[in-house]
Amino acid sequence: MTDSEFEHYVELDLTKVYTTAMCYLKNRYDAEDVTQNVFLKLYTHTGSFNGEEHITAWLLRCTINECKNLLHSRWYRFSAPLEAVGEIYHDGQSDEKNGLLHVLRKLGKNNRIVLYLYYYEEYSCSEISEIVGISEDAVSARLRRGRKQLKKLIENEKGLNYDE
Repeated sequence: MTDSEFEHYVELDLTKVYTTAMCYLKNRYDAEDVTQNVFLKLYTHTGSFNGEEHITAWLLRCTINECKNLLHSRWYRFSAPLEAVGEIYHDGQSDEKNGLLHVLRKLGKNNRIVLYLYYYEEYSCSEISEIVGISEDAVSARLRRGRKQLKKLIENEKGLNYDE
């Protein structure tokens, strides 16, 4: 991969990788570290890709793996963050979308990452299945559970109840 191709993919996918890491880790500094590691892996990757969509999916898969590795590391389990939680990267999105990302961060990581990939990155269930490494049925189940949790969180924040 040439330097200009690498720069192109960084510009194209930086926000996606960073936001995916933020959704998974809920910490700006760790998300920045993971993002840097993922793009370093892309730069040193010797294999070939089948187009931009394949590279984006590969980057997101690497991001999730890096997040999992960080969360399972001994250092991470026994360290305390300097700040409780970082802010989500906003990249010019509407306030409604940013508010939804804020609520989305309150979900469990399994449901949170699947909802993010489905609604924000617009991946299909089968594509999410490949990226996250679970079955399509598990993706569908997480989407259902996540939607229910998200609905409850939104109702609680706004003091609404749509079932009445």
